[in-house]
Amino acid sequence: MSSNQHFVVIGGGLGGAKIAEALRANDFDGRVTLLAAEEELPYERPPLSKQHLAGTQQLPDFTVDSAAWYRDHHVDLRLGTTATAFDPIAKTVTLPDGSTLDYDKLALATGSRARTLDIPGADAPNVYTLRTIADSNALLEILRTDRRLVIIGAGWIGLEVAAQARAKGVEVTVLESAELPLVAALGPEMGAFYADVHRTHGVDLRTNTAVDAIRTEDGEATGVRLRDGTVVPAQAVLVAVGAQPNIEAAAAAGLAVDGGVLVDAALRTSNPDVVAVGDIAEQDHPLLHRPIRIEHWATALNQPAVAARTMLGKTAVYDRLPYFFSDQYDVGMEYSGYVGRGDDVRVVVRGDVDEREFVAFWLDAENRVRAGMNVNVWDVTDRIKQLIGSGESVDPDRLANTNIPL
Repeated sequence: MSSNQHFVVIGGGLGGAKIAEALRANDFDGRVTLLAAEEELPYERPPLSKQHLAGTQQLPDFTVDSAAWYRDHHVDLRLGTTATAFDPIAKTVTLPDGSTLDYDKLALATGSRARTLDIPGADAPNVYTLRTIADSNALLEILRTDRRLVIIGAGWIGLEVAAQARAKGVEVTVLESAELPLVAALGPEMGAFYADVHRTHGVDLRTNTAVDAIRTEDGEATGVRLRDGTVVPAQAVLVAVGAQPNIEAAAAAGLAVDGGVLVDAALRTSNPDVVAVGDIAEQDHPLLHRPIRIEHWATALNQPAVAARTMLGKTAVYDRLPYFFSDQYDVGMEYSGYVGRGDDVRVVVRGDVDEREFVAFWLDAENRVRAGMNVNVWDVTDRIKQLIGSGESVDPDRLANTNIPL
């Protein structure tokens, strides 16, 4: 492609950095501008609730590329800068100072922001969310100094932080509005498993619980008031109620959006000169035959290679199965595949749940494997993906039999 072409990437997380890498790996010799809202070099986010809180990794350990890499590969990385708007007709990106950048191709990797609660006290200085390294640094300090943490939300972030807090001896209460943790993602069987894991490690996990307000004294949060009037004391509060995809600029620019920015199998948006990756990309998945949007690390890691080829006019299809992982206490897991809310599935377990060493499979009405989660069982992800990808029915009894190889 001609060296006078200018490609702009909006979003300086893992997805944006990997698009810049992939463009150069595909021998694009034109201009590349990467707009990063944070002041830090692009970094990966999973360690924020895992190794960084555990104190085993620092920011340089999970930074994607060094400053030298961007310089040596002639990527114009603009830290502390994001786009306020873009115009896909004029092919311009508007910057905060009112200036504009012309582009030939545009990549959206704007990620998500933490959801907040519209309740009294939510703006107190010791009420936190977790999305950035600054958030993680603040939480790390809390875990070092405060001994009573209340977490609102029993999703992946809330439970991972709870595990790190308990490892440091912090008293933790987790408040969840649903009947079980992770029930929307994993269903009741595995939600019950994770509830048991956390209660065994001393977490005061309260489900079917509605939060009414965060109680404050002298401006500081001192507890969380529940709908029934109960007050749960706290020295700090973490709000972990999910993420909101940053799709406002895309919607304002006239791109097709739903829960995310709609993209095809090549990650192309409704405008042929704009691609989208990561948390915001709602893809018509070519293997799953349904629109999906996945807010996990593997998506931001792997989609950019396809998006870059699409920007370069090359044939590309993103057909990887969704994948994510979580580490909580001595429980490590990997999840492959996809089950949507309301899907008619049942869980078949292979191994011993009580010993916390098993693989759970989600089977549809035709006994086809839709997803699999291996817990403290390793080197089986590829075989799980093969079972999903085959689209063939399986015998549930044989699947559950550990004497029969997958």
